[in-house]
Amino acid sequence: MAGQRPVGTITRGTTGPNRLRRCDRWLAGPQAWRLRRSAGAPVVVDLGYGSSPVTAVELHARLRTVRPDVEVVGVEIDPERVAAARPLERPGLTFRRGGFEVPLDDGARPVVVRAFNVLRQYGEDEVTAAWATTTARLAPDGLLVDGTCDELGRLAAWVGVTAEGPQHLTLGWRLRGLERPGVVAERLPKVLIHRNVPGEPVHALLTALDDAWAREAARASYGVRQRFIATAATLRRAGWPLLGGADRWRLGELTVEWSAVAPRSGPGAAGPPGHQGP
Repeated sequence: MAGQRPVGTITRGTTGPNRLRRCDRWLAGPQAWRLRRSAGAPVVVDLGYGSSPVTAVELHARLRTVRPDVEVVGVEIDPERVAAARPLERPGLTFRRGGFEVPLDDGARPVVVRAFNVLRQYGEDEVTAAWATTTARLAPDGLLVDGTCDELGRLAAWVGVTAEGPQHLTLGWRLRGLERPGVVAERLPKVLIHRNVPGEPVHALLTALDDAWAREAARASYGVRQRFIATAATLRRAGWPLLGGADRWRLGELTVEWSAVAPRSGPGAAGPPGHQGP
């Protein structure tokens, strides 16, 4: 990969401490098996980390609790951002220039590539090619995480993509002060942000979430966590294919199979007939 022109364009690069904590928590939780099963030191890439390398530093610290030998590589297309980050390098954490082609030394293949708030700044018609370029670089059972979050990381949404295509959508909320779950619509990844309209599966999911949240209003007297857990349980009973259970719901996190939210057409569209909502 040496000498290859980086694939992609420079984005705004705004970031901040703890902005990606919800995704980090998920990678160190339900997705930790990807790191544990690696025979050698697992490689994880923070792709497009932005104007500050803080998210890569945090990712390294959090994933070391799963695999102390994890190698986190921060990849940025802007050479000035790479130069600014290099003084923070240490064993297990490095930075280099690159894009969706994910250039790594000695043909290394990452078990996870996390690209947050990157494709959000691209066109919807560019998503499929970016996914294909990056997933081609993954290790077996590797995962691309294409996500978006607000400036403080209180609302987040990400798609888990493998070489076979998108597998699931995860939504995350800061539960304290949450008025309704549907507000996460503004942070849907690029592949879904324009699909939150009647007739599209993701719109049906968010509508069902808000409806269940309203029906579980009485649970608020027991705390917002109990109300959210009851909301998720209601969705599951209605037939939505939720992954995980109350241990994740209590964190303000909900994951659904991609087939239930896939766009009717365009990037990430459902392939052969499968589950399309309840």
